[in-house]
Amino acid sequence: MPEDRPRNHPKPTGGPPPIGPSLPRPTGPRRPPYRGPGRAANVVPESRWRSRCGPPVAHTADGPLWTCDACGQDWPCPALRATPTDATRRATLIPRFSRITRRAIRDLRGQPGGPDPVAIVRRFLWFLPLTDEEARAVALRLR
Repeated sequence: MPEDRPRNHPKPTGGPPPIGPSLPRPTGPRRPPYRGPGRAANVVPESRWRSRCGPPVAHTADGPLWTCDACGQDWPCPALRATPTDATRRATLIPRFSRITRRAIRDLRGQPGGPDPVAIVRRFLWFLPLTDEEARAVALRLR
């Protein structure tokens, strides 16, 4: 019965503090969220990339044709190129796209009517402002 219980309960020891209106609310300026190392990466919600017709398809490609899996255009497609590329993103893209460019040169160079290695380098390293001479030097290095 409720009247049989004592009114003064002993406070629990250990464990998290009680949550509710009994705790005072913090005052003062709010801190911005932590954005340093060790922060969990932002995840794009599935509804942003999910296809309504079937399984999700990303804007990726593989040889020997190097066409986009999602839109069928030459890869890297305009949707992928539209992503912003600041200096930090470029630094992460250079090693990965250099390996991809090497494979693409091997795949596309041998096709009849295929692009020359300089055009392939300019296509796959679109985020770098390369002149024709620089693209030619990169193509020779990646062969």
